[in-house]
Amino acid sequence: MFAREYVEKHLREVVHELGLEWPDKASIEPPREKSFGDLACNLAMLLAGQAGIKPRDLAARFKDRLQNRAGQLQSIEIAGPGFLNFSFKPSFWQEIITVIQNEQDGFGSSDLGRKQRVQIEYVSANPTGPLHIGHGRGAALGDSLARILRFAGFEASTEYYLNDAGRQMHVLGDSVLIRYEQLCGLEAELSPEHYQGEYLQLVARALFEKHGQALLEQDRDSAVALCREKAVQSILDGIRKDLEHFGIEHQVWFSEQGLFDRGEVQKTLEWLQEMDLAYIHDGALWFRSTSFGDDKDRVLQKSDGALTYFASDIAYHHNKFNRGFETVVDIWGADHHGYVPRMQAAVQALGRPAGSLRVILVQLVNLLRAGQQVSMSTRSGEFVPLRQVMDEVGVDACRFIFLSRKSDSHLDFDLEEVKKKSMDNPVFYVQYAHARICSVFARAAERGIEVGRDPKRLLHLLASQEDLDLLKQLEMFPDTVQAAARNLSPHHISFYLQELAGLLHRYYTVHSVLNADNHELTQARMLMLNSTARVLKNGLWLLGVQAPEKM
Repeated sequence: MFAREYVEKHLREVVHELGLEWPDKASIEPPREKSFGDLACNLAMLLAGQAGIKPRDLAARFKDRLQNRAGQLQSIEIAGPGFLNFSFKPSFWQEIITVIQNEQDGFGSSDLGRKQRVQIEYVSANPTGPLHIGHGRGAALGDSLARILRFAGFEASTEYYLNDAGRQMHVLGDSVLIRYEQLCGLEAELSPEHYQGEYLQLVARALFEKHGQALLEQDRDSAVALCREKAVQSILDGIRKDLEHFGIEHQVWFSEQGLFDRGEVQKTLEWLQEMDLAYIHDGALWFRSTSFGDDKDRVLQKSDGALTYFASDIAYHHNKFNRGFETVVDIWGADHHGYVPRMQAAVQALGRPAGSLRVILVQLVNLLRAGQQVSMSTRSGEFVPLRQVMDEVGVDACRFIFLSRKSDSHLDFDLEEVKKKSMDNPVFYVQYAHARICSVFARAAERGIEVGRDPKRLLHLLASQEDLDLLKQLEMFPDTVQAAARNLSPHHISFYLQELAGLLHRYYTVHSVLNADNHELTQARMLMLNSTARVLKNGLWLLGVQAPEKM
């Protein structure tokens, strides 16, 4: 049983014995100051009113009862207005080595999700150009989140929503046709609204080499349709290859056009009208989103008959829930923040709780080179493709840096800084911790030193402050994974790994492993380093990052 669970179990027993109700806002977490103990709890302050006594007096009752039953606790102190501070015996922390050695690559996993079906939709870039670094951040986030949720007992399905319908696809086809006309010698020019990138010149040249000038003989709509089809095929093929190279998995590629072809959009609009959730005003069809907390009703179909993106998005989410998902997670760019209330309204209109849709907003990535801004614009074609960034700095560095901060925080990605092999580079810092341990074990093998095989005989030797700090951090890994799953926040893992790596590096400078005072101490320390390497590897896997043995 882990520390937080241990304290909560015994506190709940005492609360029940005292005839009190466990409060929702009870917290059991590490205190701000290490000197206050291992865990602190606010329970006495929350229940003082219920108990009819002062918080410190109630805390004293808790303390008296806990001291007779919680044998793993070394001390219980009452602090401030009534906080309960708990400190565990060293033997409690030492036992985590045994747990890790038994569970290995399963350490940190749980049944938190209880097989709940969750769908995660991410990247979903319009097939109008190659992926750029902003798409990469969303891709790393979605893929890591799927790994974390599965590790925490959820059934997570991953999906790419292909926006292959609508006006932007016509603009894409027209952009390629103009490039094709230029190759045919015509004086055709791109307007500012057209896509400008060189990647479309390649599509136009392929069409020219295959068809010659034959497309000029077709009516323009047919020619644009053919150009659009070839462009989408070419761009999507590139997107798939880039994502595969980036280690990104999408189990389902869902076509927006398919919603229209199957009549699902029209059926959804008709259903909304039948349920009086949509109405016609001034010739347009409106969704009653204000009935579900939005600030105004939203147009589904314009007076000229054109459908809005919102119409197909409602149909798409209707489709998601009809496939049996209990929760759907959408990962969007931060510029879509205003779109969240209307989609939550739509989900409620479909008969689902507002919480069944969880939207994660991803802030822009500021791409820098030696401190200088690198401009990016898909339509103008002025951007650095994700593939180029991956090739320059490596997939591991890309993924770790993307996941090193909260998704709604701005991220500066300096190509030159990320490539540095120094302790100031977070991905190098964490990966080097794993490689450093592997180096110790390689030297041990050369000397014929083996990892201790009897933890119960050895673990009591891990009693220094540095030992206990490292053991406590290892014990926190399962809690960290669960927090990342609950909050849909992989950055919890990267923060944890950086702290664990820091403790390992400090330990390495203070304590000799292979030249310890005696053979048993060496074996005990090797056991702890072996467990640390395992946790580093498990955590890096959740981020989709390798744990190298040499650097």
